[in-house]
Amino acid sequence: MNIFSWLNDQLLKMKWLWNLVELLVEKVFKLSMETRVGGSIHFFIYDTIKIFILLSVMIFIISFIQSYFPPERTKKIIGRFKGLKGNIFGALLGTVTPFCSCSSIPIFIGFVSAGLPLGATFSFLISSPMIDLASLMLLMSFFGTKVGTVYVAVGLVVAVIGGVLINRLRMEKYVESYVWGVENVDIEIEELTRKDRIEFAKSQVKEIVGRVWPYILIGVGIGAGIHNWVPQSIIEKVLGEGNPFSVLIATFIGIPIYADIFGTIPIAEALIAKGVGIGTVISFMMGVTTLSIPSLVMLSKVVKPKLLATFVAIVTLGIIIVGYGLNGLSFLLI
Repeated sequence: MNIFSWLNDQLLKMKWLWNLVELLVEKVFKLSMETRVGGSIHFFIYDTIKIFILLSVMIFIISFIQSYFPPERTKKIIGRFKGLKGNIFGALLGTVTPFCSCSSIPIFIGFVSAGLPLGATFSFLISSPMIDLASLMLLMSFFGTKVGTVYVAVGLVVAVIGGVLINRLRMEKYVESYVWGVENVDIEIEELTRKDRIEFAKSQVKEIVGRVWPYILIGVGIGAGIHNWVPQSIIEKVLGEGNPFSVLIATFIGIPIYADIFGTIPIAEALIAKGVGIGTVISFMMGVTTLSIPSLVMLSKVVKPKLLATFVAIVTLGIIIVGYGLNGLSFLLI
């Protein structure tokens, strides 16, 4: 247990980095960690470096594994599963694809045009931006193993149930007709060498980090501001457990924001430090990553208004239920 605790502190929580940045702030910048400016600078530098290190390592590992499952092979695998199994596999597939909500939609179109069950493709569309293995490691490093595991578990439940409901409602006719007509050609799968897979993993790190770095910096900046400058009394009044509408407020604040989960984690860290309930924070994160306005605009070009409204209603209701449920069980998580 002592070895595990040490590894958790040094590899995930990176206490060595915390101490190093503390020395930088106090010895080089000549600022006290107790001041707002010193605390903000420490928060920004520490969280930024930590997120980029963990993100790069996890994307490399996930992308290396993902190289064994190109889209053509994935479509064939999903096509073997029907009903609930298809929804579960679609949701699980989303966890190994580090895409934002907008990036998931072209893959969603490919799955639908290939004739895969609509419910399974929606399970993928929900889980892909909401949860992935990289976010699991980041969540565990910031909030602990329990919170990270629960976030992924409830995200999978929302994705599976959402896909099942859409499948039961028989909403295929509400997919735009051109999607069904998209040419779908099975390409012979080329076997990659180990060197090819490593190069692919490197390119994915470069591409994904290159895409999300502005959101990470913005998220860390907002988190530093909340953590050191916004009075706790204001945060507790708006999003604290004493406000019965806190989960609703957090969910609907999150929906208009477009960011990857990596940019929301430092904001979540600051909110929890200010006394916001874990369920409220998770609802905010899920709202940001799954129901952003840009992704809904893109999806509106693929599905008709009734299916789009159904998708939004199901996911929003699921996020709200998760938020209130986890607030009620927060004593088990923190």
